[in-house]
Amino acid sequence: MADPNVFSPQWDSEMAELGRRSVALGSKVGSAELGVSMFELEPRGAVSPLHVHHGNEELLLVLSGRPQLRSPEGTRELEPGALVAFPRGPAGAHQIANHGDQPARVLVFSTMNFPEVTELLTTGTVFLRAADGARRAFPPGSETDFAGLWREAFEADRP
Repeated sequence: MADPNVFSPQWDSEMAELGRRSVALGSKVGSAELGVSMFELEPRGAVSPLHVHHGNEELLLVLSGRPQLRSPEGTRELEPGALVAFPRGPAGAHQIANHGDQPARVLVFSTMNFPEVTELLTTGTVFLRAADGARRAFPPGSETDFAGLWREAFEADRP
C-alpha cells in the first residue's frame, strides 16, 4: 500500500449529509501518540459540533479554502496556511465549519491521550473514548452524585 498523501487522499469516511469527508493519516503511517486527520468540508459542512477536549490538545492547519473557526474568542474566517492551537479544557473549545461557497481542506493534529473526554457544548453530551477504542456517550441530564454512585458500587461489591 502506498503512503498516504494529502494531495490525493483515499478517504476513510464520507458523511455527505454533514458535508464532510475525512481520512485518519497518523495511524496509517504508524503514529501512536500523535494523531492527524484531514477533513474536506463542502459549503455548509463542518468537522464537528462546537466541542471541548478534556484530555487532548489539538492543532489546526488550513490547507485550502476559507473555513470559519468558532471559539471562546468569537468567530473568524481562516485563510490557507492558518495555524491555530486548541488547548485542552474550556479555553480550547472550537468548531471548524465552512461557510464559504468553495470546499475547504484542513489538517487536525491531536495528542492521543486516553481516556479522552469530549464535551459537545451545544447539547451537553459527553463522550468517553478509551485506549482500546471503546466509546461511551452520556446524554445531558444523566449526571449523578459521584459519592452516591461510589457507595452503591462499594455495597454491591461487598463479599
